[in-house]
Amino acid sequence: MRIEDHLRQSAGRFGSKMALIAGGTQLSYGELDRLSDYLAASLVANGIKVGDRVLMIAENSAEAVVAFFAAWKAGAVPCPLHASIKQDKLRAIIESTEPYTILAQARFLSLVDSALSGADHVPLKIAFGTLPTSATEDWLAYEAIATHDGKAELPRQVDSEALALLIHTSGSTGTPKGVMHSHASLLAACGAIIDYLENHSDDIILSVLPISFGYGITQILTMVMVGGTLVLEKSFAFPRKTLQRLAEVKATGFPLVPPMAALITGMQDLQPDFLPQLRYITSAAAAMPPSVSQSLRALLPDTQLFLMYGQTECIRATYLPAEEADRRPLSVGRAIPGTRALIIDEDGSALGAGEIGELVIEGPHVMSGYWRDELSSSTKLLPVAHGRRLHTGDLFRADEDGFLYFVSRRDDIIKTRGEKVSPQEVERVLYALPGIREAAVAGVDDPVFGQLIRAYVALEPDAELSEKDILRHCAAHLEDYMVPKSVEFRDALPKTSTGKIRLTAEQSAPDIEDNVA
Repeated sequence: MRIEDHLRQSAGRFGSKMALIAGGTQLSYGELDRLSDYLAASLVANGIKVGDRVLMIAENSAEAVVAFFAAWKAGAVPCPLHASIKQDKLRAIIESTEPYTILAQARFLSLVDSALSGADHVPLKIAFGTLPTSATEDWLAYEAIATHDGKAELPRQVDSEALALLIHTSGSTGTPKGVMHSHASLLAACGAIIDYLENHSDDIILSVLPISFGYGITQILTMVMVGGTLVLEKSFAFPRKTLQRLAEVKATGFPLVPPMAALITGMQDLQPDFLPQLRYITSAAAAMPPSVSQSLRALLPDTQLFLMYGQTECIRATYLPAEEADRRPLSVGRAIPGTRALIIDEDGSALGAGEIGELVIEGPHVMSGYWRDELSSSTKLLPVAHGRRLHTGDLFRADEDGFLYFVSRRDDIIKTRGEKVSPQEVERVLYALPGIREAAVAGVDDPVFGQLIRAYVALEPDAELSEKDILRHCAAHLEDYMVPKSVEFRDALPKTSTGKIRLTAEQSAPDIEDNVA
């Protein structure tokens, strides 16, 4: 079974039921199925072939969701890119993927044209929204081609192992890497997510997550698979409006990232259980500080909180059952259903409880590899009996009950005074100090100690904390070698497009990576 088959199946079962609400657009399952049929037929009529790539540059919108399913129905491969992508990175991805078509929101047309300047091959260009007067004549209007003319016959695709999605990550070098997922691997990941979240056709999920990365895309797929309703919002730029929207649509699920949770719990006038219909919240894209998760649980005591970890390369790797959130707030749980997660040493041997090593993931949800990069693929992947083994490159430990705990990215470990320090451990202590809104820790090169630890913090508006206050707090809760040597105050810390605090985000183009920790 392929992804688009689930849409056809849900359209058959729930034809008139609302599938998607995005801005002012509402689409039933029948309408979503028909519109994606029409666009797919137009793509085929325009010459697209099985396996061709469809680059998509758009904010969250109904047109983008239709385009996903149209590409799959045409046998093509969607390649969604974040709306904040820069010209140089876009050009590199275009050169690498050689797309047959580029589908872009109207405000990104000049970006696409600039990236295509001097290109040997210019893809079919499709724009949706009101085209600016400056748009070149070679842009086709989405509204004009996504209509039924009865001319093109839509082929039925049957290969579930075919490439279904290319999601680009920046990687450690900053060079875009295309993570390849098949229909089978995406459906395996989403099926496991549906299993532990107990999704069903009555679910209404409100998502502000960009549909350019895995966490956002899974909201589309899981709802279509169960026949639920997805309410797609453009962003979390206005938190109170998002909370009002959650109440208006009676959302039963709300996926978020930790900075969003921190903003919500920082609102002083919210009453406990103010969203009585909300059945669960999921958190990914970064580790949630325990102080934030505890505040969220107090604010919404009847709402289940699922803390999760994953990477673009496997979509989702682990989850913490909601009943464990209070007992093990630092854990990311165990492997998702139908998969394995284990911690190994440098020789590949499994490690016991308390020992720190690399987390590896095994299962049918692991990517096929990196696009046109056999060397990187071979270093990250290993065939196993039931799928593939993914080397995450992240350091973990497990407790006596087998629950997993993120320690650090292998490259993020700070080496100071002959000791190894996990930035996350220091950051947890910083977040425990009232008045700190955002915190990050990094190593600063030092000729004597190798590296010195520096803390970067953003304070709450009414907080009055000095560097001395913060260092005194750290000294009371950390071993000497883990205490930061300096504190740098910021109005806000830089974040990737997925909402993850990352100090390097200010030196580079916005990251489109989906490491769901």
